[in-house]
Amino acid sequence: MKSVNNAHDSEILRGLHAAIIDLVDEINRPRRDDRLIEEAGIPLDRALFPLLARVWRYGPIGVVDLADRTGRDHTTVSRQMSKLEELDLIERRPSLADRRVREATVTGKGQEMVDLLNAARERLANRILVEWTDEDLDQLRGLLRRFANDLMR
Repeated sequence: MKSVNNAHDSEILRGLHAAIIDLVDEINRPRRDDRLIEEAGIPLDRALFPLLARVWRYGPIGVVDLADRTGRDHTTVSRQMSKLEELDLIERRPSLADRRVREATVTGKGQEMVDLLNAARERLANRILVEWTDEDLDQLRGLLRRFANDLMR
């Protein structure tokens, strides 16, 4: 990996920023989650979907960390986590690292729902990316992963 010490082209960086904002805006539209939930054929409230997805991705995870990742207030996330627990989609246990913290993991029923969501996401992605080659997608995946990793440092 080469080290670049000089500044990048401002026009390219502005274009990159605009593309990222457009992408985030589109991903955050409520209708996107509605379409995914409908495609999956599951009875899940749209407000709970991002939490279930992140518990699956990052679990075991506590309320504070989950609230930080979703940009929501921790009291709201705590109430929504209780709903997910009532639906038997997650379970919470004391953290091994800090017994005062309750961490959530996906239950078997929650995993089944996540599997349906992942299959629906793949079907929707295949419709959107019909003209993209596997090489295009692999290149995009690699660059996005690199960007995300650098952003998280």
